[in-house]
Amino acid sequence: MTRPLLLASASTIRLQLLRNAGLTVTAEAARIDEETIRQSLEAEQAKPREIADTLAELKAEKLANRHQTALVLGCDQVLAFQGRVFGKPDTPDAARAQLTALRGQTHHLISALVLYDAARPIWRHISEAKLQMRDVSDAYLDAYLARNWASAQHSVGAYKLEEEGVRLFSSIQGDYFTILGLPLLPLLDYLGARGFIQT
Repeated sequence: MTRPLLLASASTIRLQLLRNAGLTVTAEAARIDEETIRQSLEAEQAKPREIADTLAELKAEKLANRHQTALVLGCDQVLAFQGRVFGKPDTPDAARAQLTALRGQTHHLISALVLYDAARPIWRHISEAKLQMRDVSDAYLDAYLARNWASAQHSVGAYKLEEEGVRLFSSIQGDYFTILGLPLLPLLDYLGARGFIQT
C-alpha cells in the first residue's frame, strides 16, 4: 500500500482478511455505544442498511478525528429478520433465543464499509447476503453453543460461517466476505482505482 490503513474495529477476522489480501493495516477499536445508537435508529424506523452504514461511519469518523492524516476504514454488520435488527447476543440464553427464532427461516446480513481520508469520508459500500438456516434440533443448538459460545458471542448472528456455524445453514446467497463482515472485493477495487494499492 502507498499508505497504511487503520481499521476501526476490534474484529480479528476483518484484520486477518485485510492482511491476507496483502494490505498494510493496523487495528484500533472505535469505542462507540453501538447498542444505544442502534436502538435510537430503530426507534426512528431506520432501515437495516442505514443502521449498518451509520455505525460504520461513526466508527471511522471517531478514529479519523484522532488520526487526521490516516486512511481509516469503519465497518459494521447487522442481521435483519422479519422487521427486526439483531445485535451481538450478550448471554448464551440470548444467543439460543436468537438461533431458535432464525432456525428454518431466511435472514439477511448487511455489511457496510466507510473509508475516511484526512478526516473526511471518501467512499462507502453496503453489501447484503441472504442465508437460509436449517431446522436444527434443540439438542444440536445446546451442544453448538456449549462448544462455540466464546467465539459466537462476537457475531451478530451468534454464529461464524468460517467455523462450526456453517453447519447451521442449508444455503446462502451473496458474497462470502459480506457474511464475514467485510465486503473485500469492492474495497480492493476502490483502493486499486485510487492508487492506494498496486494493480
